[in-house]
Amino acid sequence: MIVLFTDFGLAGPYVGQMQAVLSARAPEVPVVSLFADVPAFEPRLAAYLLAAYVTEFPAGTVFLAVVDPGVGGGRAPAVVEADGRWYVGPENGLFAIVARRAQGFRWWCIDWRPERLSASFHGRDLFAPVAAHLALGARLEEAGDAIDASSLSSLDLPTPELGSDRVKAHAIHVDGYGNVTLDLDASMLADGPFAVGDRIDVRAPDGRFEALWVRTFSDTDPGDLLLFEDSSGALALAASGGHAAGLLDLRPGTGVELRPQ
Repeated sequence: MIVLFTDFGLAGPYVGQMQAVLSARAPEVPVVSLFADVPAFEPRLAAYLLAAYVTEFPAGTVFLAVVDPGVGGGRAPAVVEADGRWYVGPENGLFAIVARRAQGFRWWCIDWRPERLSASFHGRDLFAPVAAHLALGARLEEAGDAIDASSLSSLDLPTPELGSDRVKAHAIHVDGYGNVTLDLDASMLADGPFAVGDRIDVRAPDGRFEALWVRTFSDTDPGDLLLFEDSSGALALAASGGHAAGLLDLRPGTGVELRPQ
């Protein structure tokens, strides 16, 4: 299958235009729209979300991933192979965490160019055709030149800080319910400083709040702030029946500190 992962949003024509190219070039390949609302212009934050969700897809999946504020500029167009999955998009750090976590990876700089190439929409004109051909079994050598793996871009990515009495993390995504995904996996807190069932002091731009680390939303009363492990394994903040991002004044990239009570 081909999986779409973009910051385009659904209000305009961009996702639909890419789907039209995929349908024309690979009509038998199913297309899944995973994200159309990753943090706009933020490949460093989108990189965390991409890495968090790829494990749900089988080997052979082609991810058409476009978060490309430098479109038409000096960044390279890329194909990355990591643990049997393929990633097509801009070489601007978007694939850095996928590569970091993979058992092994390779990448190619795409030197093929279509007859029509808009300077501002490589997602439609360049990346979508390459993704379609990969999904149909094209060889990577047809896309371009293999590049030494160590040269794949690594952005100055925000990283969580794990201390004995506090955790400093960052918001990386706000969904339509106001739930805030953090750049923390639950497994990172296996050795503390807190665990499921604990009350947690949350320090955010809009003040200090109390949250309870729970299994799911129904484990708290309406309006309560909670910390939970989301379906991708990442930790997230939510307000039961409310909007945690608005309550805490959190946006993608904002820092937040968690302390046990």
